[in-house]
Amino acid sequence: MAGDQIDQDALAAEWGAALESEDPEVAAEEAAANELSESMAAQWAAMVDDGSRYMASAKGGAERVLTQEEIDNLLGFSLAEVNLDDNSGIRAIIDSAMVSYERLPMLEIVFDRLVRLMTTSLRNFTSDNVEVSLDRITSVRFGDYLNSIPLPAVLSVFKAEEWDNFGLFTVDSSLIYSIIDVLLGGRRGQTTIRIEGRPYTTIETNLVKRLVEVVLADAELAFKPLSPVTFTIDRIETNPRFAAISRPANAAILVRLRIDMEDRGGNIELLLPYATIEPIRDVLLQMFMGEKFGRDPIWEGHLATEIGSAQVAVEAVLYEAEIPLRQLMALEVGNTLTLDIRPDAPVAVRCGDVTLTEGRMGRVGDRVAIRVTKPLRKPRTTYAMFEKADQTSKMMEAP
Repeated sequence: MAGDQIDQDALAAEWGAALESEDPEVAAEEAAANELSESMAAQWAAMVDDGSRYMASAKGGAERVLTQEEIDNLLGFSLAEVNLDDNSGIRAIIDSAMVSYERLPMLEIVFDRLVRLMTTSLRNFTSDNVEVSLDRITSVRFGDYLNSIPLPAVLSVFKAEEWDNFGLFTVDSSLIYSIIDVLLGGRRGQTTIRIEGRPYTTIETNLVKRLVEVVLADAELAFKPLSPVTFTIDRIETNPRFAAISRPANAAILVRLRIDMEDRGGNIELLLPYATIEPIRDVLLQMFMGEKFGRDPIWEGHLATEIGSAQVAVEAVLYEAEIPLRQLMALEVGNTLTLDIRPDAPVAVRCGDVTLTEGRMGRVGDRVAIRVTKPLRKPRTTYAMFEKADQTSKMMEAP
């Protein structure tokens, strides 16, 4: 034990001598490192304390809500750093599936009218109690919609003759079997037997085609107050790859309608690409039926009537001449101005600076009168010229 005590004392003396002989800079660096380690340990201890308090609050039933700054830090971006022209990272992933287009208020009114028309026409078509409801109207990408169609289904490609473009009409399998069951006299309350994995027969396809024709006829009546259009069936497909009417990235309007026939029914979907409804986009932007954009013939007629009844002052100009300012300033009372004009010279009738016509001066009773000898001079600038100039400027601005 005495030997061990001596060895420990000698070791402590050696450590003390080594510390005293060390460079002061090395000692300062070691002291700074010790302080840094102590601060990190304090931070970890604080974090452990916060975690323990959070766990305690979670056990007590309270929830901790993240602030917007914490959410932005987690996602890796903030509102101050958002650049609309250069999206990357998680923002690019979020925005990749978004389709943002202008809202078309009149389109909702058109499809509400379509629902009322279909309720009557499908009751006559099926001789059954049919209820039609509008599920939703959304904007989707055409490629995403084709990939989301549940198969089997019947896809009808139709053409809008006046708009010179195509649309897509989709009938799901549930509605197909329900319509076939109703039209062929199936009993109510029985579960429809569906044979999956086989193509639709000619009879089934023809019955579905009749349903599509009825709905398209109602769609023509729904669009008629806005723009007369004729929908004609181009082809019937069962494979979405053969029903491509637009590019996959192009946007389209998807309208889903629910058809219920007591205990049977299904969905039909009407897809109209934005390129198809582009000819009537100005009309669909209206907030209510009959709203006018641009030229309004009623207002034009009212304006023309008011202008025609307006009163204007005209002047009869006998003679005009230009004289030097020196001669004008030298005029005195009693001086005579010589007019270089004949007694039978025509008199100009003006309204402001515009010469309207010419006439001869005479007398009617006690008043001096002008007899019009030439027709009124109509202005060369007309409303048609403004319209032509506007069309020319639009053609020049078009790429």
